[in-house]
Amino acid sequence: MAPDTSVLDPVAPARPVRIEHRPGHVPAALLAAAIVALVSAALASFALDRVFVAALLAGPLVVLSSIDLERGIIPNRIVGPATAIVLLAQLALFPERASDWLLAPLVAGALLAAPALFGRSWLGMGDVKLALLIGAGLGWGVFGALVVASLCMFPVALLMLARGGVAARKATLPFGPFMSIGAIVVLFAPHLTGLPGS
Repeated sequence: MAPDTSVLDPVAPARPVRIEHRPGHVPAALLAAAIVALVSAALASFALDRVFVAALLAGPLVVLSSIDLERGIIPNRIVGPATAIVLLAQLALFPERASDWLLAPLVAGALLAAPALFGRSWLGMGDVKLALLIGAGLGWGVFGALVVASLCMFPVALLMLARGGVAARKATLPFGPFMSIGAIVVLFAPHLTGLPGS
């Protein structure tokens, strides 16, 4: 059999290179494992009604974080229905806290959207919609989630600046995954430490 000389021949057609995963791509099996782990943690931490809401919140957060990392967007077709479902579940299961479930998402969303009114586009509208979902799931705990998200994002941004220099200032860092981390922390940490949760 003749040896392959395509590497040495400048006019030989290039062979297609198959890339298994794009940068930031999260395999479906890993997403499923993360969702199962979070639901299992909910079962170990909450009463059954809270497990139901925690699962409705945690599942979309994992999926949306993956999409935000991979494509830089938070799709309306996922975040919108997820927010409606979580909100309806909260109102049905915990009607005594209806004001929390209704007001907290609106206030959080307005807070994140406010800079855009002054021409400052620090966050995308997808992040605003994600805040509505987290607010529906955590009530006023959404603000704790935003604090945790900011604290988690800060060292990552510093690392990017340290490695990329001035050019890194123009880089885009998705905030959605950090918001999801903050929401998961606020959802589970109080129960793991024995403190009252949201």
